[in-house]
Amino acid sequence: MQGPRSPEAHELDKLVQFLNKNLRQNTDWQINQEYPTALTPHNLHNMSIIEDGNEIVSHALIKPIITKTPYAIYRIGAIGSVVTDPNHRNKGLSTQNLQNCLVKATAQNCDFVILWTDQFDYYRKFGFELAGLEFTYEVSQAQPIENKDYKYIKGSQIDPAAMLKVYNQHTVNSVRTVDEIQKCLKIPNSNVYTVWNQNNQLMAYAVEGKGADLTNYIHEWGGNVQCDLDLLSYMIQTENKTYTIMTPAHSINLRNKLKQFCSNEHQGYLGMIRIHDFDSVSWKIKKAFKSEGLDQIVLEKKHGEIVFGYGNDLYTLATEADLVQILFGPTNLGQLDFMKTETQNILGQMLPLPIWVWGWDSI
Repeated sequence: MQGPRSPEAHELDKLVQFLNKNLRQNTDWQINQEYPTALTPHNLHNMSIIEDGNEIVSHALIKPIITKTPYAIYRIGAIGSVVTDPNHRNKGLSTQNLQNCLVKATAQNCDFVILWTDQFDYYRKFGFELAGLEFTYEVSQAQPIENKDYKYIKGSQIDPAAMLKVYNQHTVNSVRTVDEIQKCLKIPNSNVYTVWNQNNQLMAYAVEGKGADLTNYIHEWGGNVQCDLDLLSYMIQTENKTYTIMTPAHSINLRNKLKQFCSNEHQGYLGMIRIHDFDSVSWKIKKAFKSEGLDQIVLEKKHGEIVFGYGNDLYTLATEADLVQILFGPTNLGQLDFMKTETQNILGQMLPLPIWVWGWDSI
């Protein structure tokens, strides 16, 4: 076995063929079309492969994403396309690639690392834990459209700069460029819907589907709440489908509206998250609390344990996995019986902190 190492430029086609064979056998497109910002020549240094002779037999990659929130800017390393050829499994190859990706995360100053998986126990061995909050709403019945004079269109022929302008209105967003938006608009099996006012100004958008995994899921949307709801109703009316819309916990106004008429609400996790640079995370969290006048926040490591609390009311946490669930959910401070009610109330003014990773650049 040779590796783990980053592939060279001339090996990218061979790598794509390997991933197609192992991850996308039943699709009409190549996997790099589905992930145009991750499986790209510009991200070769963040890929990790292992070979048997001249044959690629295992792969993983990481893509750093700058995520802006009201309180902090995080550098999040998103790990994906972790796969080993069936004939070479149970040899620790994926573990080697994953460890190599974590080394790359360190080199690129990632605060957190995130991935999406159902292999929870495997990734917990590397410090990942289910954390963050995601709410999904299944909507089957169209509501009356309020903005009847607006124009509703299905199609991806959109000025990416106009979409980026609406996207950047999100209070939590991943930094994207116009070029990245343009590439994402071309992802196979995606349907883009938009609403425009009388001055041909883009007011809202919604994206359903993305490659092989998100059929009938609205994983991307932007615009004011009423325009979003009108667009959703338009989609239901014209396509005669039930859609599931994915939202972060902090989208309070949209969630409250959806709960009035959706057929099902489900609370899930954002993904499996690992605190990768504790010192950086601790500094950013404390800075966030202090910006709101809560200057007695304590978050530090002593003798291998995490000390967390407010003022003189301090507690120890055994692992960073416990901490990440407190910072971003789903841990509810009110459920922590060991913590004083006063401390719960103070910390609860900020926690859980808003976090989200938008789906176009998921890997």
